[in-house]
Amino acid sequence: MTSWFVGLDVDGTILLQDESMSPGVPEAVARLRDAGHEVTIATGRSWNATERYVDLLGLTPEYVVCSNGAVTMRRVGEEWERWHIETFDASPVLALLRARLPEARYMVELASGQRLYTEHLDDWTLDGGRQVGFEELVAEPVSRVVVVSPGHDEEDFHRLVADAGLNEVSYAIGWTAWLDIAPQGVDKGTALERVRARLGFGGDRVLVAGDGRNDIGMFTWAQEIGGRAVAMGQAPHEVKAAAGETTADVEDGGLADALNTLPAAAQVSAGE
Repeated sequence: MTSWFVGLDVDGTILLQDESMSPGVPEAVARLRDAGHEVTIATGRSWNATERYVDLLGLTPEYVVCSNGAVTMRRVGEEWERWHIETFDASPVLALLRARLPEARYMVELASGQRLYTEHLDDWTLDGGRQVGFEELVAEPVSRVVVVSPGHDEEDFHRLVADAGLNEVSYAIGWTAWLDIAPQGVDKGTALERVRARLGFGGDRVLVAGDGRNDIGMFTWAQEIGGRAVAMGQAPHEVKAAAGETTADVEDGGLADALNTLPAAAQVSAGE
């Protein structure tokens, strides 16, 4: 089969800032889905904040990548299960960060998907979560750590990461003052590679699209295996530099433009 394996970021790629769909995306996704291509999501969001967009887009993938690659969900009949979870001991990194950012707000995601947080975090899905003391955040392994510090900007976070020596974990700095930390060596690309190998797609039939620094890992992965990596037009310079292609801004339907370059039908080779 010459069908494609397509992995899409959500915020700033599928969605506009108000969480409405980027122009043309529902139609482009439906065209690929109906043509037999495997279209899935690869996002920094938790599964609880992702599932509704799988449904809204009418996606039918077997696997969905969440939490920046630390969580991969698998469809089993009409239900979903947590198929592959990466965790790590967050106590050393949290101790380092707390010493430098005592006023920051902290959240961890457990292997079960439950979120524990020290204080309410605006713009983060906390459904089913629980507010706890700092000590409870480090009581068991976690799949991610989120640090929110509104009083600091991106440059502050880069300096903090360097000063704290955060080389035993993977991290991404968000558009605003937050730091997202994953297990070492884990990103969207590592999770998508596991899914690609499981489904049997060739590397030259992979397309990924995103707009953030947490997409750089999957851009690198896609190009290393001969696939396509597409950065959104509004992405930071280093994100565009990591991609093989750049499309229009999310407000201008850049994702739909990229998806519409794929064939309208998944062809079958002679003899198959």
